[in-house]
Amino acid sequence: MESYISFSIISVFFYTFMILTLLAGKRSRIINSFMCVLGGMLCWTLGSFLMRMEAGPSYILWYYVSLAGILFLPYFYYVFISEFMGVRMGRKSKIPLFLMMLLFAINIPLGLLALIMGLIYLPHREKKQNRKFDKTSALANALTFGLLIYSMEGFAHHENAYLLAAQIFLLFIVGYYYIRRQLHQDFPLLPVDLLKIPIFSLSVCTSICSFTAQMLALVSLPFFLQNTLGRTEGATGLLLTPWPVATLFTAPLAGYLVERIHAGILGSIGMLIFATGLFLLTVLPAIPTDGAIIWRMIVCGIGFGLFQTPNNSTIMASAPIQRSGGASGMIGTARLLGQTLGATLVALLFSFAMHDKGTTVCLWAGAIFALIAAVVSCFRLSQQMPLKHTDRE
Repeated sequence: MESYISFSIISVFFYTFMILTLLAGKRSRIINSFMCVLGGMLCWTLGSFLMRMEAGPSYILWYYVSLAGILFLPYFYYVFISEFMGVRMGRKSKIPLFLMMLLFAINIPLGLLALIMGLIYLPHREKKQNRKFDKTSALANALTFGLLIYSMEGFAHHENAYLLAAQIFLLFIVGYYYIRRQLHQDFPLLPVDLLKIPIFSLSVCTSICSFTAQMLALVSLPFFLQNTLGRTEGATGLLLTPWPVATLFTAPLAGYLVERIHAGILGSIGMLIFATGLFLLTVLPAIPTDGAIIWRMIVCGIGFGLFQTPNNSTIMASAPIQRSGGASGMIGTARLLGQTLGATLVALLFSFAMHDKGTTVCLWAGAIFALIAAVVSCFRLSQQMPLKHTDRE
């Protein structure tokens, strides 16, 4: 949640800045339609942020503001693209617009269902803790992760060495200040003190490695499927779909098993299956059939699904109950850090490897990261499962 707050503040600032900049310039239909897109993004982001902060007069109001931004975005995008391409909106052109809005409208019943289930099943806090929002920590958090991501991207794209060195130096100073500040707070934005819990820190490291492996595969595979095998964009999307579908069906099974089998074992098995799937993708025949690609994707999805649910539940359960919000934020931080590292490594490996070998190198690197995650997950076997604790603080 803490990283979400920081990114929300940055997003709201840039959306507002762009809208004000466009207002100050020469107006046209294209500019006006693009401003509508920015306005929808601003409503979505600002509404979500104020809802999470439980700002007055009511978080329900900000929920509907965010929902309105989501629902109108397809229309705004459609108008902007139509104006940009010079296409007039006739009756036939409104059919895909209606279908696009239906895709976003599915969020209404799902959101209402989630709200009702949350009110019924989630625990209610009797007392609200009057804590002020730490603006300094939020700014330091945004600068730290922004510099980290930008430095990684700069290294992958071979930026100027002096500029890259200055970024890393600034990252070290800001990051050191940020970590030191968080260690002296009772409720830090980035709960680095929770990393002192062995099973918590091992689970976070496993999560970073797993999502790095995932992004190494998912970012590089479309290049292989389209450029090397000559598949269309639609066929590429369909060939990648079995991975998340397999994860979808495996995750509930993993949730059932985590109460009976140690998360370290489940995580290791899942990552070994995941690494096997990535290895099998590297040994595809020269002209593979769709079936040969699909069943390998299913293997990857099964392995990732078997790992993800036990790992996330272990992170949440290993933290003290009053720090569950910080533990949840660390799940998102680990995921985003791993995904950013994976995408950066893809750019780096593609720049060094031969064009037709880039995906193979990325898949091998992903398999190595998956094996590292399996090994780190094994280290958790020496720790007692927190889900079995009855008297957690």
